[in-house]
Amino acid sequence: MNQANQAPEISSVTGVHDDDRAVVMGRQVLEIEAAAVAALARRLGKEFRAAVALILESRGRVVVSGIGKSGHIGSKLAATFASTGTPAYFVHAAEAIHGDLGMITRDDVLIAISNSGENDELLTIVPLVKRLGGKLIAITGNEASSLAQEADIHLDARVDQEACPLNLAPTASTTAALALGDALAVALLDARGFGAEDFARSHPGGALGRKLLTHVGDVMRIDVPTLAEDVSVPVALAAMTRGGMGMAVILDATANITGIFTDGDLRRAMERLGDLRATPVTAVMTRHPRSIGARRLAIEAVEMMETNKINQLLVLDEDGGLLGALNMHDLFRAKVV
Repeated sequence: MNQANQAPEISSVTGVHDDDRAVVMGRQVLEIEAAAVAALARRLGKEFRAAVALILESRGRVVVSGIGKSGHIGSKLAATFASTGTPAYFVHAAEAIHGDLGMITRDDVLIAISNSGENDELLTIVPLVKRLGGKLIAITGNEASSLAQEADIHLDARVDQEACPLNLAPTASTTAALALGDALAVALLDARGFGAEDFARSHPGGALGRKLLTHVGDVMRIDVPTLAEDVSVPVALAAMTRGGMGMAVILDATANITGIFTDGDLRRAMERLGDLRATPVTAVMTRHPRSIGARRLAIEAVEMMETNKINQLLVLDEDGGLLGALNMHDLFRAKVV
């Protein structure tokens, strides 16, 4: 192995003060695991390409299986595949030999994870899966292992050493398997043209889902205070207060929008004019107010408000008629912001 790329060896950390020992050990672990992943990247080639093609051509699902620490990695990878456009689920190898094997069909691709490649439970189910007609991708640290030899495609996840000082606990090896599985999931995502909106549809409860799936019409208020052009500022202020939106819409005699009157308009008018009791609202309102369509994404409304430094936005139909309005607080409540 090239000396420049060689992972640091875990030392006994002798002579290090107890206060620093944890940091030194932590750094060694991270350096060893980073070196393992870097070595993995250099080895990636035709087998990885073949694995991507095999999954893309499959008419079934990806079934990920393992046991012990490899099982935990497999469970996470199945979730990653499923959320990035590759239908997948996890089957524990020990449960598979006691009935869960029935979940696997001939159209599926089994990804079996085992560092040694000699796990008894996996080696028990592999011939049964292959007899069904299913395909096998093995992720192991030993290309000469039984599991690697049985596989249609073997992905080499070997590491030079574990990050455990005893070189026993699965650490660098599980990191390598996880990174390799993530690389496979992302390569499939790219090949499928899976985009941000697709991701949002599989994560509707998350922040991204709210941003990409929530439309203006979902969060706008319909009961918007409206006023005629001939009302005074005190009347407009009373209507704005009752509406609870910090704004009122001013309409002309034909119900066309003339402008809006906001809290900001009120403050600016008081600074400029003082006594507003006899002032018509048209003298201090904002003309040509910003607006948005109900079908637009709510996150677009946020961007419009932030760009124009405003807190209210009218929602109009295709003919320019008033449908409702948005306040920045509405978007906060909907957790779009």
